[in-house]
Amino acid sequence: MVKSIDRLLVANRGEIAVRIVRAARMLEMETVAIYSEQDRHSMHVRLADHSVSLEHGPARENYLNIQKILDTARSLEVDAIHPGYGFLSESAPFAQAVIDDGFTWVGPPPEAIARLGDKIQSRKAAMEVGVPLTPGTDTPVLPGKDAISAAQDIGYPIMVKAAYGGGGMGMAVVRNVDELNDALKRTRKQAEASFGRPDVFLERYVEGPRHIEIQFMADSKGNVIHMGERECSIQRRHQKIIEEAPSPAITEEEREFIGQKVKKLAKLVKYENAGTAEFLYKDGEFFFNEVNARLQVEHPVTEMVTGRDIVVEQLRIAKDRRLSWKQKDIEFNGHAIELRICAEDPIHDFRPSPGKVTSLVLPGGMGVRFDTHIYENYDVPTDYDSLLGKLIIWGEDRNQAIYRAYYALSELAVIGFPTNSSFHRVVLANKEFHEGKTTTNFIEETQLIPYIKEAFNRRVAACFAAGVKTSKVFLPSREDSKWKDQARLESTNRGI
Repeated sequence: MVKSIDRLLVANRGEIAVRIVRAARMLEMETVAIYSEQDRHSMHVRLADHSVSLEHGPARENYLNIQKILDTARSLEVDAIHPGYGFLSESAPFAQAVIDDGFTWVGPPPEAIARLGDKIQSRKAAMEVGVPLTPGTDTPVLPGKDAISAAQDIGYPIMVKAAYGGGGMGMAVVRNVDELNDALKRTRKQAEASFGRPDVFLERYVEGPRHIEIQFMADSKGNVIHMGERECSIQRRHQKIIEEAPSPAITEEEREFIGQKVKKLAKLVKYENAGTAEFLYKDGEFFFNEVNARLQVEHPVTEMVTGRDIVVEQLRIAKDRRLSWKQKDIEFNGHAIELRICAEDPIHDFRPSPGKVTSLVLPGGMGVRFDTHIYENYDVPTDYDSLLGKLIIWGEDRNQAIYRAYYALSELAVIGFPTNSSFHRVVLANKEFHEGKTTTNFIEETQLIPYIKEAFNRRVAACFAAGVKTSKVFLPSREDSKWKDQARLESTNRGI
């Protein structure tokens, strides 16, 4: 049954709220933005047709306040609610409350969210359809003899993982029995504090894997497609900061193998809308990690290589319950890289560094896209994630994408506080990255931070010598030729 969606409430903030507002425009939907007072001047508030303040305070009093969001939806007579990513996007109770109040939920069914949000139940579902798994426990574990016995059966090293939640929180690597009980106690405490539930489980820790994920879409009629893989191996604190599609390590045969397994998993749990299945990959083997029952931050790289608008399709599925694409419609063209530009200082362990954007220069050109919510004189709030925007680059092949990304970064200038742009430039000039040798341990193994410090210190010294304000140090430097020359040498593509 086709549902009328004339007015959409965006239950989120930042660049993803902007992204959803723009997608809704393509389907001629009015949009409603909600915002905290910290976000009163944010771009998503400016772009939406209507906006409502949820008042000042921490996220639990606004973006995580289900009752306030539903009251706003009723008062403005919206038809549907899109949760974006983060916040309430994977909350089965929120999804159910939206549906019970008569609104259309732009996302998977509450039952699927609940099943996949429990990583233990998610593992069981994956096992049922033959998705490859790492050895692990099928029930929560407590400190004590049973945990020690289970760990011995699995084999060290062990990963202790929270059964609920994500974002790299609630995880600990254990390398011997002496560390196990302390890690269990610590992780249970963190899981309780972060996700409201202390349950944890054990699984084999895969040393130095790649992080591979599969984008899929499904509708209420049982139609499921996959949209290929993304490589998300470069991470800090278990959180992704560089993604690309396709992976330089995955063959077409491997893509089809794991894509078909993911489609079976989606059908088993009666999934609808957009979702992502995440895997560890090493030596030609996939190991199931989890399913993110929502839109992913890194979805644009899949859009760039398939030419398909995932957010518009989310809205279409929610509206008429049927996918407008078939598997044969999904073709892959070229290569895309996404760089998360964050208000954080890579020199000091990527410490958040919010402030006022005193000057902003955005890159452009063929194959360049920048998804953001910031502008000049924008105050980056201290209450939320440090993400400022996403620089997404497309090229005819991976070398061209890397080369374009490097020079797009040289154009990008966010002035007023440190960002991680310097980190991205050094990665893009790195030999191992050019050769596609990326793992989840990439930052530690390549020891890039000392190089970033060297470049930073060199730029500070130049600023002082020239009598320039030290804030200028955060500008990309045209004199930083060491990295530019390395990028030229390591890229075999000259056709741009």
